[in-house]
Amino acid sequence: MTKIDSDYEAFSILSREEKLSLIAQNQKNPDGFKQDMKAWRLSNDSLQKKLEQLSENAITNFHLPYGVAPNFLVDGNTYHIPMVTEERGVVEAASRAAAFWYDHGGFQTEGLATAKRGYIHLIWSGNPSRLESLYNSFMEALKNKKYNISKDLSDQGVKISETWLSDMTKEMDHYYLIGFSFETGKEMGAGFINAFLEKTAREFKDTAEQQEPGKVEILMAVLSNYTPGSYVTMKVECPVDALGVIHSSMKGSQFAEKFQKAVQVGKYSVSRAVTNNKGIMNGIDAVLMATGNDFRAVEAGSHAYSIVKGKPESLTDCQVSDGTFTFRITIPIALGIESEVTRRHPLASRSLEILGHPSVKELMKIAAAVGLASNFGGITSLITASC
Repeated sequence: MTKIDSDYEAFSILSREEKLSLIAQNQKNPDGFKQDMKAWRLSNDSLQKKLEQLSENAITNFHLPYGVAPNFLVDGNTYHIPMVTEERGVVEAASRAAAFWYDHGGFQTEGLATAKRGYIHLIWSGNPSRLESLYNSFMEALKNKKYNISKDLSDQGVKISETWLSDMTKEMDHYYLIGFSFETGKEMGAGFINAFLEKTAREFKDTAEQQEPGKVEILMAVLSNYTPGSYVTMKVECPVDALGVIHSSMKGSQFAEKFQKAVQVGKYSVSRAVTNNKGIMNGIDAVLMATGNDFRAVEAGSHAYSIVKGKPESLTDCQVSDGTFTFRITIPIALGIESEVTRRHPLASRSLEILGHPSVKELMKIAAAVGLASNFGGITSLITASC
């Protein structure tokens, strides 16, 4: 593979055709390569341009199947859920689980919160008590709108629900965190939160320099994708006997017992826990891709959240008690229904239309329900494979 005769800046300003031609030069059959790449472009130039504005150096599109899992009953509402995935069986497993639970009370929300977190990471070489004093006075001024950044919050409909100062010097010399918890409304708010944090960091540094010159260094100011304050707890529940219809060779009590043990394995075995949680994300990722949300952020936050006791554990749990089978999930998930993707990508907006234009909280519930359904379907397949 030879180097392209163009640096990044020069390459980035080339037309789509020019980029494609340069890449084609490295292929065995340049003309055939270009033909295949062009075949995946949209015939509608306007839509193609919208897609290309979502990323850099676009030369074509990468298509994935767009399916629908029908008849999800979530908190009494029926949804037909769009899912984008290349993995065979994901939509089928979720759909089969949804069909069973539709007749047994559906998916029920037990808890939900929507707070996102962001941090200013800083080095403080002065007296710790002076930093605490600076922090307290700065936050009081911020609350009283003495900084322009306070107006940015109200203009965007964003609220700060909590702030805190964390001493991290045991982990790293002179290292501190200023934390913020945000409520962002319809958007996930990553871009705005990052911009707000950067402005706030500059304001804080300016204030600190006036009172304690040379004592503070701002390392970075950025949103965290670890969102334990933005989560959904979702459950399904039915009489144990009702599970007898799932597999002809197993009574309901046998299925429930084996299912519960399979879930418990994910609490003790790291190798199983990681695979179990990947199965959950099979469904959730597919919904997030269809609705234009950042599935990578949710993946990262969810897997971090699973390490609650020093090692990965299953995000789902199962109880069998007094003749009742209960299967639930608690998962951190921060989503939006208005973003650059939903504005530019025609199918992302159509996905939200299919779902009935859900609120952020409704979309969080829908995603969690699909994750729980995917895990139910996956575990069911595993425990019945040898029957």
